[in-house]
Amino acid sequence: MRMFITGTDTGVGKTVAAAWAMLHLDGAYWKPVQSGLDGETDLEAVRRMTGLPQERFHPSAYALPDPLSPHEAARRAGVSIALSEITAPETARPLVIEGAGGLLVPLNDREMMIDLITHLGAVAVLVCRTTLGTINHTLLSLEALRRRNLPIAGLILVGPEMAHNREALAQFGRVPIIAHIPPLPDLTRAALAAIPPRCDLESAFARVP
Repeated sequence: MRMFITGTDTGVGKTVAAAWAMLHLDGAYWKPVQSGLDGETDLEAVRRMTGLPQERFHPSAYALPDPLSPHEAARRAGVSIALSEITAPETARPLVIEGAGGLLVPLNDREMMIDLITHLGAVAVLVCRTTLGTINHTLLSLEALRRRNLPIAGLILVGPEMAHNREALAQFGRVPIIAHIPPLPDLTRAALAAIPPRCDLESAFARVP
């Protein structure tokens, strides 16, 4: 099973959601395109948060120095991102794939992050905020996925509890709420493992064609 963690925006909480998913699925992690290499990378952050061994983490197909949109980071690095050069690693575990930015972030002059989901044959999990504005951003992202006929397992909410937004997302989004990750004082393995799924994970993925 390949789960593609995408988001409604940059900084929405995809990396934290990926760490949560790894712990609850006992999975492996892969970020195909990493933009920004100064400081802690997303792979390193997920490994720190989960405490899982190095062999669970697979290197990026593209590791680009500048923390910019992938197409621009690649241009500045003198390379061009090609979907044909991105192949999912072999693993017997559920593979948690973390995207970069949102669905319509460009990878090159023709293709976007949403095309990478199609290329990898992955199931989308959409990470969204709980706060004001999330309904519009989330429903637009779900519409983009549905226009491409991409399978959607559900939503992971990140932020303070806002029941009215959660209920609206479930009603109008017509997808399961997989988890809600509240603000945490420390992003540790214990803290993430203590957050239960809001639906049966096997059922969430089983419902996807």
